[in-house]
Amino acid sequence: MRIISGNLKARRFSVPKNFPSRPTTDFAKEGLFNVLEHKLDLFDLNILDLCAGTGNISFEFLSREAGTVTAVDQNFNCVRFIRKNAEELGIGDDLHVLKSEILQFLQRTEQTYDLIFADPPYDVTFHKEIANIVFERNLLNEGGLLIIEHGKRTDLSAITQFDFVRNYGNVNFSFFHQDNE
Repeated sequence: MRIISGNLKARRFSVPKNFPSRPTTDFAKEGLFNVLEHKLDLFDLNILDLCAGTGNISFEFLSREAGTVTAVDQNFNCVRFIRKNAEELGIGDDLHVLKSEILQFLQRTEQTYDLIFADPPYDVTFHKEIANIVFERNLLNEGGLLIIEHGKRTDLSAITQFDFVRNYGNVNFSFFHQDNE
């Protein structure tokens, strides 16, 4: 796993064997950030990274100086791994790492975000529930984006706020927008 761009570009991380998370591939991550750079200004954003796993996406945002990131994962080993690497990278001030089950976090948070990225395990069945909670609770700021990473068997296009999906091999990103009516 490596950081693709920004002030931490080319920094690499080794994910331990039997780690409880699957990092987004560099190929897919590069495609995701190409789309993001054309859709919005990646500066001074309040970002939520759900099922943060290795911290791969959080670190990429922080390397690009996109703002502050709250990384949430329910696995203690993931939380510890993210904190350790953030400290080594010197980015701990802009990264808040929380251990929580993500649906509970979404139900309880009082924060709103400019961008929410969720990367739950592909085999779970709550991808739609993530989107539903985000939009029911108005957790996105005006012009905000929700991005859910998922496998090819998951179709989120029926959700009202769905914009488009991008496919990078076995990795799919569904993009959603906040209605501001």
